[in-house]
Amino acid sequence: MEAHMPAVAEMLKASEAAVVSRVSLRDVNRVIDEHILPEAFVSLDNGRHVLAAACSLITFYFESARRLTSEERLFAIRTAEARLAKVRTLPWSALLREDWTVHHEFLTIDLMPFMRGASERLDDLAAARENVTSSPDILGGTPVIRATRIPVYDVATSVAAGHSTERIVEAWPSLDAEKIRLASIYAEANPLRGRPRVFSDLPEGSVIVTDRRVARRRKAG
Repeated sequence: MEAHMPAVAEMLKASEAAVVSRVSLRDVNRVIDEHILPEAFVSLDNGRHVLAAACSLITFYFESARRLTSEERLFAIRTAEARLAKVRTLPWSALLREDWTVHHEFLTIDLMPFMRGASERLDDLAAARENVTSSPDILGGTPVIRATRIPVYDVATSVAAGHSTERIVEAWPSLDAEKIRLASIYAEANPLRGRPRVFSDLPEGSVIVTDRRVARRRKAG
């Protein structure tokens, strides 16, 4: 998968960085605005972008908040900055062979779990990109699941609406659990502008597996 995986030095859109870092888009904007993330790992040209490898540091900053002080977390990030700057041209496999242990006074911090986590989620992002295609000849360029005419955002919205994998596959038999999972990742990494489409049910022609609707209570008096 590494051949298709985003490179260590690739600059990800803020929404993609949020998915890889496992935080909200608001948190990504915060680490940029408050200069928590080193400026060398951020680009503000043509939109906000974050170095792919630096997503591990974003995850570390927020997930370690309950155990480490802000000073300790920033020290670890600044220490990792110098190391990451030296190896940013290496492939992820080489990056994961580096020593990511940071020593701060009497404290030892291991950043390797965060590096591995970012690597795994970048794998998912790469797979989600490969899972989607767009062509003017198919639904006017609407992004669809590869080898189908199924809009990726329709699938992701169905998942967000709480429809089970089984029910979605019943509606779109050419899909499977993995394609559905990747559709959600793609949609989260590439959010649509404007108000999201809301599905009250699956597309016409789908088979309803279960239907647990609760009747509305009439207001008294």
